[in-house]
Amino acid sequence: MSEPTLALRGVTRVFRQGERQLKVLRGIDLTLTRGELVALVGPSGAGKSTLLHIAGLLERPDGGSVEVGGIACSTLSDSDRTRIRRDTVGFVYQFHHLLPEFSALENVMLPQLIAGLSKREARERAHQLLGMVGLAERASHRPGRLSGGEQQRVAIVRAIANVPRVLLADEPTGNLDPTTAEGVFIQLQKLVKATGLSALIATHNLELAGRMDRVLELKDGMVMPA
Repeated sequence: MSEPTLALRGVTRVFRQGERQLKVLRGIDLTLTRGELVALVGPSGAGKSTLLHIAGLLERPDGGSVEVGGIACSTLSDSDRTRIRRDTVGFVYQFHHLLPEFSALENVMLPQLIAGLSKREARERAHQLLGMVGLAERASHRPGRLSGGEQQRVAIVRAIANVPRVLLADEPTGNLDPTTAEGVFIQLQKLVKATGLSALIATHNLELAGRMDRVLELKDGMVMPA
């Protein structure tokens, strides 16, 4: 078995409200391998977003360890965690968060330019990625001229523009109608298999979850196979 691209070992997270402690995560063990698409399901408020934020190095756990690409990240400095997050993790949220004043192409180019690629290299890769999700002819359009499904597809390819090892998505089809959600999921599935990255997808859509490689349920602060 190949080395995990993402590994959470004994991860705990506690929120404190005055004298009260809310144990959201109670010792999470979770691994992803290359090319794997994994669904994370569970009731609202179970802690799915918190788990994704910890996995993506946006939050520190109260206990346990997080490894991305074999690198133990829990005790690294904030600057080192930011660098690893920038280079190896991609995020997709329920709302696309595209920059409205830029075209689809420019939205996909921006993270690459920030990472140091030349404008020519960034433009070529952005064109390639948009073509992979059927948006080559919409590359010059600003988000306001794209449908909801098209906007979310742009957000997905923007998230993988810098060739991350891990893609984390929080309800990426939650704002879409069933037909559009189906189309976005198919494109996401295709990208994961074509690029070999690992994806952890938090979703309430059990039908889509059942078509992923594995389904994990977060319940009472623990993760288990669904």
